Amino acid sequence: MAGIKLLLCSLVIGLCAHYFYFTETISPEMVKGKRVLVTGSSTGIGEQIAYKFAELGAHVMLTARREKQLQEVAKKCLNFGAASANYMVSDMGNLTSAQIVAEEGIKKLGGLDYLVLNHVGGSGSFGSFQGDMEAVLSSNNVNFLSYIQMTSTALKALRESQGSIVVMSSLSGRIGAPFTTSYCAAKFALEGFYSSLRREFLLNKSNVSVTVAVLGFIDTESAIRKVGDKVTMSASPKEECADEVVKAAVLRTPELFYPFWGIKPFVLLRDWAPTLIGKVLDKFYVLENIQ
Repeated sequence: MAGIKLLLCSLVIGLCAHYFYFTETISPEMVKGKRVLVTGSSTGIGEQIAYKFAELGAHVMLTARREKQLQEVAKKCLNFGAASANYMVSDMGNLTSAQIVAEEGIKKLGGLDYLVLNHVGGSGSFGSFQGDMEAVLSSNNVNFLSYIQMTSTALKALRESQGSIVVMSSLSGRIGAPFTTSYCAAKFALEGFYSSLRREFLLNKSNVSVTVAVLGFIDTESAIRKVGDKVTMSASPKEECADEVVKAAVLRTPELFYPFWGIKPFVLLRDWAPTLIGKVLDKFYVLENIQ
């Protein structure tokens, strides 16, 4: 009985927090002139995040592997109203490249107010784990260690500006999902590192915020290509996702769940009914399309 009461209390608190968050708004005055570095910004969520910051009048630095796409996104950012828009080609599978892009980005921007870590990659595919250690190492290099490398490099600049770190996580970083073992491992590690770092900032009275965005299935090209025919759930729009990420970043919200009703209930119930949650989530997979 006590457990049920605690669960209901948690749900009520979660709903109240959700309501309060969605009643808050942001304005261009809160962002205009801020310096923003967005990784993985040639396509998908990162591209849309760059456009949103551009609309709010920020200086944006873009980075990804594909130069042509970065050029096009930078031009669009200027058209949307960015104070400036530059880009650097980088490969986040190489930690030296991650360090260099952070150093050069900060130098070009003259400091840093928002570090948005959005990139994803690695050699792992959507499918059953067959003991491929190369895939595990590759995924953790891109989806975890490069995030830490960029954070480490940008830490001094963020402390000086009392800035914000924004990290793209996933429901797969809260609840173990089948057929994505390497990706899950990286996201679980990411959640642990940044939740710990957030606590350190608070205890040390360092006014740097950490926002972790726990995302569901988003309609990016890469996500649709990898899992589009393997799951039955609907993909949420990347434009709306980006709007919510930027809003959470500007409001310095510790956690964002998007789509809220597709993520938050599972997270709240995870420890109370793990078997049930697993069975519900497993029904979204189309097993005959997965090797």
